[in-house]
Amino acid sequence: MRRFAICFVLCLFFTPAALSASPRTITFLHTNDFHSHLMPFAPELDFVAGQTSVDDTKGGVARIATVLANEREKRINPVFTVDSGDFTMGTLFHMLAREESFELCLMHEMDYDYVTLGNHEFDMFPDGLASTITTAHLKNRLPEMVFSSAVFSGTSSKDDTLEQVFDQGLVRPYAVAEKQGVRIGFYGIIGKIAAGDAPFASPVTFRDPIEASRDMVEILREQERVDIVVCLSHAGLDIGTSSEDKTMAEKVDGIDIIISGHSHSLTPEPIVVNDTIIVQAGKYGQAVGVLDVIFENGKAVVKKYNLVEIDDSIAANPLIQSRINDYIEKIDEHILKQHGLSYWKIIGSTDFDLTIGEKESTAGNLLADAVRWYAQKHDHDPQDPQARIQMAIKANGVIRAGILKGKTGRLAVADLFRTLPLGIGMDEDKTPGYPLVTCYIHGYEIKRALEVVTSVYPLRGSAYFLQLSGVRFTYNPYRMLFDRVTDIEIQAQDGSYEPLDYSRSNKQLYRIAANIYEATFLKVIGSFTYNILEIVPKDRNGNPIDSLVDFRVDADPSRQGIQELKEWVAVMEYISSFKDQTGDGLADIPDQYRRPEGRITVKASLNPVNLLYPSTFVTWMAAAAVGLAAIFVFFVFRLVTRKTRKKRKVSKLGSNL
Repeated sequence: MRRFAICFVLCLFFTPAALSASPRTITFLHTNDFHSHLMPFAPELDFVAGQTSVDDTKGGVARIATVLANEREKRINPVFTVDSGDFTMGTLFHMLAREESFELCLMHEMDYDYVTLGNHEFDMFPDGLASTITTAHLKNRLPEMVFSSAVFSGTSSKDDTLEQVFDQGLVRPYAVAEKQGVRIGFYGIIGKIAAGDAPFASPVTFRDPIEASRDMVEILREQERVDIVVCLSHAGLDIGTSSEDKTMAEKVDGIDIIISGHSHSLTPEPIVVNDTIIVQAGKYGQAVGVLDVIFENGKAVVKKYNLVEIDDSIAANPLIQSRINDYIEKIDEHILKQHGLSYWKIIGSTDFDLTIGEKESTAGNLLADAVRWYAQKHDHDPQDPQARIQMAIKANGVIRAGILKGKTGRLAVADLFRTLPLGIGMDEDKTPGYPLVTCYIHGYEIKRALEVVTSVYPLRGSAYFLQLSGVRFTYNPYRMLFDRVTDIEIQAQDGSYEPLDYSRSNKQLYRIAANIYEATFLKVIGSFTYNILEIVPKDRNGNPIDSLVDFRVDADPSRQGIQELKEWVAVMEYISSFKDQTGDGLADIPDQYRRPEGRITVKASLNPVNLLYPSTFVTWMAAAAVGLAAIFVFFVFRLVTRKTRKKRKVSKLGSNL
């Protein structure tokens, strides 16, 4: 008995030391950028509940719940489940985010440990985000949230409710967990590009992500004495010429793991920069990342990494799917019923896919046409030629899905909504969905808007590619930046195209339509192109517009206030307006959208004439600068040559003496 007691005491004494010295495995299950994609897609209409291996849909939160449970069951080591933001905004489910908080409640039910905020969480303004978080909290279904980037105004009342949510500890700057003797610190940040994509966060601003990370690492390492630091980063990988998470890993020592988000990137293998492990799991719940790390000798290293594709081979968790079905009923009752719609209502059909990409795209053409058609339908006097809407734009960044025929060719409201799901109303209208606005610009400003495709998009990424309605143009990618558009045609009343005079001498105003986010972007594009692409939205009399909010299209001028035209409704109504060509009682998408129409044409040429003509001051200034540089080089060369000859003469004279 005495020997047993001695052995027992020795075991108690030595086991912690042995445990701390031995390698330990820790698993991180991670997702990012759900964008409210609770149902499998696309199309959602193809999903067959309760069965596997019968459809081609991807994603689905109920399937993810199955994967998370399976991965936890496989392991005896600690497992953490985390998400790197943008869990909302993208499907009909976000329409009740403030009132029901579907996404956060489900993440809590699926045992997420830590969740951070992305830029789209701020799309419903600070008070909308505050309501979303508070709703989940009051239901006792709020996962632990970490976010260390927010800076509250201190002066404006518009962010008071969100600041109170932070003060209550519902969102904390960081959190610490200890499992099997290892202390792990988690914090969340938003990147610079993502912060720029959150215009409705104001008056909330965001800290520089590198500075915020350095502060968090110092607190976690020095004060909390953690062994592993995990950053839930909504900054991104490889956006245009930027890769903020890689840069952060290079510049901030002490981050062991970055669980990345925002760029919708898939990392088949972990990226290791400055001993920091970086992973990301794409978008829309199409994959779950499974990162196993070994903590040994004070360092976390990759043991194994796997991306689990979420598809129809995975059975949906029946309880979670039942919750989602209940949510659909609430969406029908509280959102869609007033529009004469329902989640699964079929409003059209197609026998071909309409896709979106970094070029003129079939889905892009249809959606841009839908915006122009819908605004024209509600705000155009046929007796007033100046009121005709001659152009519409759609940025790829707000187009979130194409239109796929799937197995049936039928188009349900749920699937069509996902094409243009973003935004929220302005002023008195706080319902989700971007409102449409119209304004007037000059011909030369139309050219500047089109230069976004030729010059801004290649520098800033695919979100800045524009899809067009009512105009078509040609550009040469070898020409001077911001002056690559060479020919523009604009659509006439009869549907034909005629050349657009985009010289400064053309004083005619052209009416354009866009959602308020895109119109605001055009208004500020000059500020980050050195005013080269400055565009000034105007009223029909040519007066500059101070607030685009005042130029929302009013669906019913007889009522008080502005009854906003929502662009997501434009998609439904435009497709409903098509003819039934097959006799099945459904509107059919016309054949004109089967392939691109030549609205954007690239004519690459190095011919000097094509490089210089026709040109604006941008090209001539560049040409002048090149010419001056050439003249300078020529004179320097002559000066050096003369001095060299003179030295040779002196040297030769000296040798003769």
